Amino acid sequence: MSEISQEVLDQIDEAVKQTPILLFMKGTPTFPQCGFSARTIQVLESYGVPFRTVDVLANPLVREGVKEYASWPTVPQLYVGGEFVGGCDIVCEMHESGELAPVLEQVAESAQGEAGSPEPSDASG
Repeated sequence: MSEISQEVLDQIDEAVKQTPILLFMKGTPTFPQCGFSARTIQVLESYGVPFRTVDVLANPLVREGVKEYASWPTVPQLYVGGEFVGGCDIVCEMHESGELAPVLEQVAESAQGEAGSPEPSDASG
């Protein structure tokens, strides 16, 4: 087992912290390469909130690094608001229990507000 470089872990950390809703998955949302990734995408898309994905199959170092980063042995991995939520089973359980909606919506609304608030700013010059 090879050690994952700090540079790879730093890149993963930066992506997690800069992206409000981020899914590390096998494949892409259009062409998921495993059933667990496909199911997680279906759950996320059902909420209509914007999210980004990283295809771990495109980079073996990221594929292994994300497992070390979260101390979680499998992919997909969902991060919301910079925090690890879980893999497919946890995401599906949270979805079915109603716990996932408020988490996603709060982070999505917060990110939208930061990107461009519809309220006028108090910038006097």
